[in-house]
Amino acid sequence: MAEAQARETKPTSELVQYRAQDGIAFLTLNDPPANTYTHEMMQALDARILDARMDETVQVIVLTGNGEKFFCAGANINMLQSVTPTFKYYFCLHANETLSRLEQTPKLVIAAINGHCVGGGLEVAMAADIRIARRNAGKMGLPEVSLGVLPGTGGTQRLLRIVGKSKAIELMATGQLFDFERGEELGIVNQIIDAETGEQFMQAVTEYAGQFTLPNKAAGAVGRIKRSVQTGAEVSFESALALERELQQQLFQSEDAKEGLDAYVNKRKAEFKGK
Repeated sequence: MAEAQARETKPTSELVQYRAQDGIAFLTLNDPPANTYTHEMMQALDARILDARMDETVQVIVLTGNGEKFFCAGANINMLQSVTPTFKYYFCLHANETLSRLEQTPKLVIAAINGHCVGGGLEVAMAADIRIARRNAGKMGLPEVSLGVLPGTGGTQRLLRIVGKSKAIELMATGQLFDFERGEELGIVNQIIDAETGEQFMQAVTEYAGQFTLPNKAAGAVGRIKRSVQTGAEVSFESALALERELQQQLFQSEDAKEGLDAYVNKRKAEFKGK
């Protein structure tokens, strides 16, 4: 009860910390020890996603968890046990909308998995475009079946799109947890970083994210690559090709496209400005 009361009095603005620097917005899930999410945290995450989307100085979003033990352990079970089925439905609906907003924001999203990433935590991470994990920092998986429910924040749909139908069913029906190396084999994790401390891990992630920021990359092109893939994967092939052409036309009209072509012709390094 004391934990629940402390959670209720914690300001929503503190549940997801926000920091923007050098073209990167860092969103940190902040409810230790396990960074489990409530409706209040999802509201805060939704707001921070919009902050990063609307901030014209931000080209890349890095999402991580506070501390060194957990990225996120999913939805707060005490909260779910104490609310009505109707509240749970709308809670899941808003969580789905929040992760879809993250997925559709035309800026690259990197999940920096610094600790255990299970249940709804993995569902959050799978809404990112790229997932980078710290070696030996924890486990991942979707064990919701052990609670008598399914992964209800996009987990069933995003996992099948990453690993295929049969493997997704097996992983969720068994509820197995596995290490990040297995996650990399399955294609859930893009890269594993060796780091002695969480701080070193985040430094490495920041360096990785920096390659996608101005003037290193044309941020508009990166964002539209993301949109073309994320949206195109959900529509017919012909519709996806039409979307690709429209996004390409937008880029053709940009100063960065002119800069990239000129730099190539004149054999120099392009200096992109995000225009």
